[in-house]
Amino acid sequence: MEVYPPEKIRNIAIAGHSGSGKTTLCEALLYSTGAINRLGRVEDGNTTSDHDPDEIHRKVSISTSIIPCEFKDHKINVLDTPGYADFIGEVIEALRAVNAVLIVVDAVHGVQVQTEEVWRLAEERNLPRLFFVNRLDKENADFVKTVSDLQDTFGKMVVPIQLPIGAEASFSGVADIMTNKAYIYKDGKASKEAFPAELDEQANPYRDQLMEAVAESDDALLEKYLEGQELTEEEVANGTKQALMSGSLSLVLCGSAQKTIGAQELMSKLIYDAPSPVDAGEVVGHKPKTEEEVSLKPAANQPLSAFVFKTVADPYVGKLSYFRVYSGTLKSDSPIYNANKNKKDKVGHLFFVRGKEQIETKEIPAGDIGAAPKLADVSSSDTLCDEGNPLVFDPIVFPEPHISLAVNPKSKEEEEKLSTSLHRLAEEDPTLSFKRNVVTHEQVLSGVGDLHIDIVLDKLKSRFHVEAETSIPEIAYKESIKGTAKVQGKYKKQTGGRGQYGDVWIQIEPLPHGGGFEFVDKIVGGAVPRNFIPAVEKGIREALVGGVLTNYPTVDFRVTLFDGSFHPVDSSEMAFKIAGSMAFKQGVKEAKPYLLEPVFDLEITVPEANMGDVMGDLSGRRGKISGMEPLGRRQVIKAQVPLGEIQRYATELRSLTGGRGSYSLKFSHYDEMPTDQARKLIEASQQKEEVPH
Repeated sequence: MEVYPPEKIRNIAIAGHSGSGKTTLCEALLYSTGAINRLGRVEDGNTTSDHDPDEIHRKVSISTSIIPCEFKDHKINVLDTPGYADFIGEVIEALRAVNAVLIVVDAVHGVQVQTEEVWRLAEERNLPRLFFVNRLDKENADFVKTVSDLQDTFGKMVVPIQLPIGAEASFSGVADIMTNKAYIYKDGKASKEAFPAELDEQANPYRDQLMEAVAESDDALLEKYLEGQELTEEEVANGTKQALMSGSLSLVLCGSAQKTIGAQELMSKLIYDAPSPVDAGEVVGHKPKTEEEVSLKPAANQPLSAFVFKTVADPYVGKLSYFRVYSGTLKSDSPIYNANKNKKDKVGHLFFVRGKEQIETKEIPAGDIGAAPKLADVSSSDTLCDEGNPLVFDPIVFPEPHISLAVNPKSKEEEEKLSTSLHRLAEEDPTLSFKRNVVTHEQVLSGVGDLHIDIVLDKLKSRFHVEAETSIPEIAYKESIKGTAKVQGKYKKQTGGRGQYGDVWIQIEPLPHGGGFEFVDKIVGGAVPRNFIPAVEKGIREALVGGVLTNYPTVDFRVTLFDGSFHPVDSSEMAFKIAGSMAFKQGVKEAKPYLLEPVFDLEITVPEANMGDVMGDLSGRRGKISGMEPLGRRQVIKAQVPLGEIQRYATELRSLTGGRGSYSLKFSHYDEMPTDQARKLIEASQQKEEVPH
């Protein structure tokens, strides 16, 4: 594959709702440029993008694939992203590597959940947005309705620049409003013809919208337009690009990926209208350990800077790091500096990647996207640069994982292998978390959704040959006390030889929330010898881990050791340790024990139409709503909710909002559990203890 200068490169993410035809569109682009000689089909599992065994099996995209297309002396790096909400992290990664987003919309179903989500993510990054209305050859496809849907959802800034010729089974080509040309397809090949007169009436309102948007992109053009003068073809072309880059215009194109109709015209528009890395301008980072900004142009004569936006762990070839070179040129067999980790490394081989194909290259210039294997200490969001000119780009911000499962290997021998494999998968996927809960002692795997977790477990089996058993994780409840008690703990045992004797008196009292555990020594007169006092504290510390009401730890209390007795021969550290434990357990029982549950801050972003349903549902989950605020066309609901009520909330929120709701969670505090809820938990804990092992 040729090496292209930055002005000849276009980096485009293809995104949208699952099933809208993104992967098929990538096949059409490759086929239209001669990169492949036959069209793969998702149904047959032979597309260039979906090459992972899990993707082939499930017939859905799971991870982002890079599909470079060479067309008209340009290189278009197309990043094919998944459409399921569970894999939104892959979309977020891809958006960090591109300069524009092409949102694919199904002409049968119109705007869907992920259409809106992708728009929002692109808008947050100020990326130019284009639409491709796909599947116009299908029954019930409706271009006009789809455009209306897009404009109702995203505003009148969404303007078609192409119209379909024919409909459903008779769909045969696209008519270009900007150039007044038509492209009629027959046997997969297009012939250029005059703009169909019968489409003029439909095209005129769109032409007017386009001219208004173009005129508003430049003061001189606006003045000319308002004076009634006609804009030249060059002015329209330049104005369209400027309006697209500023976000004041989103272009709508159309076609059928399955029949390759509109594929070449789409690539032409991407070359002419989407920004190159040069158009996008300088990139800004900052020096490590400081906030001093560093600006670099996307040019070969600038210091090297490359951003790692994705890593893949492969059990056979090791780690593969995908990156976008922002400035300078990255060359094979050259030293690099990882500014995030303050580590030197060396790049061996360099690849351009097309699906699973790795095309070796000697260099990757500014503006281009490539990959390198076996960079051991490199992770997603790392910046690679020259050691003499270090800089760091802002990291990618991913959504927190919400769905959790406790995981255990099917055999004890695979415990270490399970942990190592899941840690490798979590390194590859930043929306995945794998941790050990120190309270419940469970290994907990967390992801964005149920499908996400299912895929991870499949990868665990197919890639690393480890099978895991899963269950709903225990919640890390805690116990505490409300009252004060003075109790004795006396351990006395005589077994023929030397006996065991330890005797302590303690006072137990509550501390404020977050107070933990305090041990106070108030022994006077040697009632308990000094060398046995640490054993008393140790006995209490070991006992508090298991609690009294349930098997959860006791917190927020103070124990004061104030009296006791000893035997000159039979007393020992072990006896006083047991006596301390006995006193603690009796003291907690007498000091009005109660259960604490973890409470989380919950921020839910939902369409206004779903506000009532979501708030009503929160009330049923013992949620306390603390506020609401608008966010564009949505509302953000802020609440505090016990974790026990929202363990499966991701699935339930999707059901309530038709998939249009999202949320974030953050631990807030522990709070007293209501009596009826606590009673159920205590009874369940007692039943569990009664079950013979």
